[in-house]
Amino acid sequence: MTVALQILFALFIIILLILFVFRPKRKPLFELPANYPDLLADYVPFYAALDEDSKKRFEDRFARFHAAVRITGANAEVEDLDRVLIGAAAIIPVFYIPDWDYVNLREVLLYPGRFNLDFEQGGPDRTVSGMVGNQHLEGVLLLSKWEMRQGFINPHSNRNVAVHEFVHLVDKMDGTLDGVPQILLERKYMDRWKALLEATANSIRNGESDIDAYGATSPVECFAVVSEYYFNQPELFKERHPELAEGLGRIYRSR
Repeated sequence: MTVALQILFALFIIILLILFVFRPKRKPLFELPANYPDLLADYVPFYAALDEDSKKRFEDRFARFHAAVRITGANAEVEDLDRVLIGAAAIIPVFYIPDWDYVNLREVLLYPGRFNLDFEQGGPDRTVSGMVGNQHLEGVLLLSKWEMRQGFINPHSNRNVAVHEFVHLVDKMDGTLDGVPQILLERKYMDRWKALLEATANSIRNGESDIDAYGATSPVECFAVVSEYYFNQPELFKERHPELAEGLGRIYRSR
């Protein structure tokens, strides 16, 4: 390499370093309300239980999420509380996983209530409260505003549809939606986790579990349902389902 090329290469490296060090922070796609930490403390027990340093980390991750993902109302008004709760639901499952970004998500569509599989908001078959989009809706997450809020408003519930759907996105990050997040679970634990999901689904079917019946429909839904319970009622879940709690703690780095 000639001296001139060496100088050009060195300048190129210096420019890259300057751009990296002084790159502007992404701004949220909307202006975060000034009281959003208060809303988090009031409605999100996971956040409220953190120490001050951890709350700051949560807020940083929360802001980063809102800088990358648009939230759009589908015949629903998107209020500050909705944005705060959606952002919280996104961070809760991945809070202990360093440098996590939802690269498989660009937009959240917020519906006023439940919808059907054709995304229609009227009619008797509106049974869907949340869904991860695919095909032409790849990179989109759909949520019912009413159902999403219920997951945070009721402090004694073990259900949270927003957390449920973000867990699906975590599961899907390895390219396969199967209840086994391979980018987070070491290979040596995978067979044990699959067996545990199957045993959990069987106990639900036999009426021997307090886990929601929807968890028995597939390993994908079982993973999401037990994750909701794990984050919404952590102490009760650990007491009643210690093996599942251990497995989820390993996946979410929250042990």
